[in-house]
Amino acid sequence: MHATLPLLSSTEFPAIARKRLETLQVNVGYRCNQTCVHCHVNAGPNRTEEMGRDVVEAVLAFLRNAAVKTLDITGGAPELNAHFRSLVAEAHALGVHVIDRCNLTILNEPGHEDLADFLAAHRVEVIASLPCYLEDNVDRQRGKGVFSASIVALKKLNALGYGRADTGLALNLVYNPQGPTLPPPQEALEDAYRSHLRREYGVEFNRLYTLANMPIQRFGSTLISKGQFNSYMKLLRDAYHEENLEQVMCRTLLSVDWQGYVYDCDFNQMLELPARVGAKPRTKLADLIGRNLEGRPIVVADHCFGCTAGQGSSCGGALG
Repeated sequence: MHATLPLLSSTEFPAIARKRLETLQVNVGYRCNQTCVHCHVNAGPNRTEEMGRDVVEAVLAFLRNAAVKTLDITGGAPELNAHFRSLVAEAHALGVHVIDRCNLTILNEPGHEDLADFLAAHRVEVIASLPCYLEDNVDRQRGKGVFSASIVALKKLNALGYGRADTGLALNLVYNPQGPTLPPPQEALEDAYRSHLRREYGVEFNRLYTLANMPIQRFGSTLISKGQFNSYMKLLRDAYHEENLEQVMCRTLLSVDWQGYVYDCDFNQMLELPARVGAKPRTKLADLIGRNLEGRPIVVADHCFGCTAGQGSSCGGALG
């Protein structure tokens, strides 16, 4: 695995600061039942990092004492964490909106057959990775058989009411480019996804989010191996749009790793660039209870151009 941080540290990305915190994004572990080419986490079946109950309690304590309305749970496959369901249930009981960043195939794994019912019962928003609506492209990027397993999972969610406007059960899909290119316009691609998935499989969803691939971890290492890293970074810098700075996710989101340390975003977490919110080199979420982070500087590096290039890219899709 090639390290990308040395290639990203020197940057001309503009200084930005935090706004009011709205979303707590928690990475509960890097273990996953898939190994995807575009994965910025380098997640996979052999990863052992997993959030323990003590950190889960710190997350819940933070939610009880903050005005944060959204808990965004990610991984790896977050559902593989032993405390995933209790975290969801307790956050839901607090009135917090919960998001599960789901790879879909986990819904079919042994021991998780009732997972979709659990998500629906707790009104969890599902943001599901489906990097293309064509089977060959998905299997090339995520592994053989992943597309067909994803369709089975989507139909299971649809049967529970996910993807229909009248149920309040949100099912949003995520697109990533196949390689070192920017995503196409989100609205047009969403129409293509909806038409194809509805016609061919009877699948419904609410929104499609287009995300740029980040030049870090597995994807960044692949770029280096293929001699494409510099050209991809040039693409991101050349497509920089200043107006996207106002909406980048790090302004209103705080990322927490499996050990409880905080970062400005999940990408910084993977680069081990901790948030500057205290006197220590790294700060734990438990130490931020009751503190106002608004106005504090955000740690930036060259990968940040990935969030401001073209139409912009965030955990909620295109910015512009």
